[in-house]
Amino acid sequence: MKEKIKSFFKKYPANKIKSKTLAKKLGYSEPHTYAQMKAVLHDLFDEGYLARQGKRYYLNKFSSKNLVGRVQMIKDGSYAFVELEDNAFGDVFIPEKFLNTALNGDIVEVSLFAKQRGKSIEGEIIKVIERKRTEYVGILSKEKAFYFVEVDDSNIHRDFYVPSDDLNSAKNGDKVIIHEIEWTNPQLNPTAKVKQVLGKAGSYDAEIASIAHEKGLRFIFPDEVILEAEKIKLNIPQSELDSRMDLRDEKIFTIDPEDAKDFDDAVSISKLDNGNFRVGIHIADVSHYVNKGNAIYTEAVERATSIYFVGKVIPMLPEHLSNKICSLVPNEDRLTFSVIAEVSPDGKLVDYKISKSVINSKRRFNYDEVQEILDSGKGDFFEKLTELNNLAKVLRKKRMDQGSINFITPEVKFELDENNIPVNVKIKKVKDSHQLIEEYMLLANQIVAKFINTDTSEPEPFIYRVHDLPEQEKLVEFSIFVRSLGYSFDPESGKSSKQLSKFLDEIKDSPEESLINEIAIRSMAKAIYSTDNIGHYGLGFSHYSHFTSPIRRLPDLIIHQILFSKLKNKKRPYTYKELVKLSEHSSRQERAAVDAERLSVKIKQIEYLQNKIGDEFEAVISGITNFGLFVELKESLAEGLIKMRDLEDDYYVFDEKNYLLRGRRNGKKYRLGDSLNVKLIRVDKEKREIDFALLSD
Repeated sequence: MKEKIKSFFKKYPANKIKSKTLAKKLGYSEPHTYAQMKAVLHDLFDEGYLARQGKRYYLNKFSSKNLVGRVQMIKDGSYAFVELEDNAFGDVFIPEKFLNTALNGDIVEVSLFAKQRGKSIEGEIIKVIERKRTEYVGILSKEKAFYFVEVDDSNIHRDFYVPSDDLNSAKNGDKVIIHEIEWTNPQLNPTAKVKQVLGKAGSYDAEIASIAHEKGLRFIFPDEVILEAEKIKLNIPQSELDSRMDLRDEKIFTIDPEDAKDFDDAVSISKLDNGNFRVGIHIADVSHYVNKGNAIYTEAVERATSIYFVGKVIPMLPEHLSNKICSLVPNEDRLTFSVIAEVSPDGKLVDYKISKSVINSKRRFNYDEVQEILDSGKGDFFEKLTELNNLAKVLRKKRMDQGSINFITPEVKFELDENNIPVNVKIKKVKDSHQLIEEYMLLANQIVAKFINTDTSEPEPFIYRVHDLPEQEKLVEFSIFVRSLGYSFDPESGKSSKQLSKFLDEIKDSPEESLINEIAIRSMAKAIYSTDNIGHYGLGFSHYSHFTSPIRRLPDLIIHQILFSKLKNKKRPYTYKELVKLSEHSSRQERAAVDAERLSVKIKQIEYLQNKIGDEFEAVISGITNFGLFVELKESLAEGLIKMRDLEDDYYVFDEKNYLLRGRRNGKKYRLGDSLNVKLIRVDKEKREIDFALLSD
């Protein structure tokens, strides 16, 4: 009888049925069998197999099995949600007392209760299947005879006990990495061992290592990788030189930031008899030294990108390669992969050649030096630089006319003292010298992406740099926002990058230009690496790749390997499935690196401001929420919050549709992009927060 009843509810899980109706359906209407059936129903209810609403029974679908999901802890740790792999059940609410030994991000098994908390089913974590992280970064503290680590991750709410035998020479106040975490009793703290000492808490190297670890980025090279790199010799065998296009006598030079440590691209130009230009884009041939399967390559895949913190770089490749062997330093022979393009004076690509080469750079320029030469009309390689600059302007105009979007994204540059403390900060200015190099890198990246699938009936497996169309909903929101500023933009036209580019050009030099650019960028999809060539919306290109920075980007290195195999008609070094996996991994690592770099900038902005409490600044409203105004300082681009409770002249209401706060009594409005005068009232380096107060008009 029990199995028959269970089978019925399994077959009709949505049915809520009275016992008499069930008896008729199952043939238990006789008094003695009906009594037996009622007893079985009570048993199944007590066991949790059935639930009851009034006199009706129904299947307690949450009791049939334990489910698996990932823990998402809220900030204060008072409860969590488990995102189940089985989406049919939704998220499970876990009260603090039922978290047991789970940590944020862990894969866990949950037992579900037959009750709901709001829209979610309530449950209990009964088993940790897999820890999300096996290591954490935090500060070691000593309390009496005991050592504890308070980790940096704000979603972890327990200190880790470290036995004195497992300190690994760490001292009180050190920033450390802990591992070998054990936690079986929720009444006690988890235990761990110190894996590595990063330095004194607060020191810049320790903070950089901490940020990298927090974002899941590698920052120390394994010994085998260092040793393998150091075995690579600087001298180039004659046989290798003979196999390459020899460009050592050409006037080739590099143009990079003043503080650059590695130089992976160089350029050259010459005028042809037919009036066209022969432009050379010469890229460090990292693939000659880093091959699929060696230790350096394996580590490069793990990292996928270099990370550019303020004042410090965590490279993708060991410095012996990135700063020496592969770096295109002046007056030294270096192996390169060259794209030689014939371009007409009106910017048309007439012909091109891609070949491995050897160069000898004649000069290392920084951007300011090139700009001074262009402005003054004299200096080293003045004629070559002028030709490059004039042609770059033609290429840029043509690109913009065809739909490339000129987003303005201001960046800051810090002046650091000997202790890496910022003493000054200024906004970088984009000059012709920056745009000059950018145009030729874009040209080479396009050529390579188009070349890979020439003369093939089916597209070859390749890694493209793609940028999808923006979502229609985001374009509608953008059009509403610009309308609130007095402009008009048709969201339907936003499907064409050419129309969006035209609109942004129309508002150029307006007071709202920077803000509209920022909101436009937020409306865009993210550029990613992909084997599926959907084109690049932001640049307006049908074919685009990343070829020009193999020292600092994994996809560029992989593309070099694929290109060489195609040029030599050899078997391709990667399968389609491998490239899909590498594309997804590179995109993830890029996002993590960008987050880490932004955090590095924010920390330096906080350090710059921490001794300026009470100072007044000019700012612009950069964000509006129901709890206050985010403002960005004009001089340093540091962002902080004016809390709603500190707007004391009225009670303000958040108007999400129109991106503004409105005073209920006085009707005063605060909009995105409004300029304000603010006073710095609080800086919290640990929480990475900055608070401002609004100064009266």
